[in-house]
Amino acid sequence: MNKNRIEAFSDGVIAIIITIMVLELKVPRGVTPEAFLPVVPTLLSYLLSFIFIAIYWNNHHHLFQAVKHINGRTLWANLHLLFWLTLIPFVTAWMGENRFTTWPVVFYGANLLMAGTAYYILSRNLLAIHGKDSVLSAALGTDVKSRLSLVIYVIALVLAFYDALWACALYVVVAVMWLIPDRRIERTIAA
Repeated sequence: MNKNRIEAFSDGVIAIIITIMVLELKVPRGVTPEAFLPVVPTLLSYLLSFIFIAIYWNNHHHLFQAVKHINGRTLWANLHLLFWLTLIPFVTAWMGENRFTTWPVVFYGANLLMAGTAYYILSRNLLAIHGKDSVLSAALGTDVKSRLSLVIYVIALVLAFYDALWACALYVVVAVMWLIPDRRIERTIAA
């Protein structure tokens, strides 16, 4: 199967996710700096979620640059990833509106864990199609960063029951970890 439709569809869904998230932002009531304070938690949760969506879009794009073809399992694995990504606006709004309290932070982290797991499944499916000697396999290597992210999400989920803000700090750690440019795929394709 050709990969073009899955890329176009995923791009469209991710664009809609970002649009839904921004529509959840409410304008402050009033014109003073104090009027802005109540929306700060919502803006912070939006910022974190926007970064995560951007990371997924960027990595999805890079991943598919190394892909030659897909199969039916790839379609389902990609839809699995998109399902969890589409829930991000919901958990983002819940977490921001409730000022980073325990249960919204737990559900946010669970959503991140499931999206990370879905991305990992998608990449493993693509590796199975292309083989161990493929450009994709060389580019992904052992994929330590993906596995480490999943471990940090699990730790953050447990930590959220004791201190939700520390759990959020671990979510930020994962985001920063992925913001550092990963040039493996670009280097491998260029070589």
